[in-house]
Amino acid sequence: MRKLRSLIRGDEGAATAEYAIATMAAVGFAGLLVAILRSDEVRGILLDLVHRALTFGA
Repeated sequence: MRKLRSLIRGDEGAATAEYAIATMAAVGFAGLLVAILRSDEVRGILLDLVHRALTFGA
């Protein structure tokens, strides 16, 4: 009975599961960013921002 309780209460593998969930969330967020950045409107905004930053002192 004691062994069964220790198996039920044990948190072995919990950190691995947490890392897996965090990794899946990061992959999902990266996929969302890729989808957003592929849009022509966002690409134009970013290119304009970079162009303004590079020609700021000129």
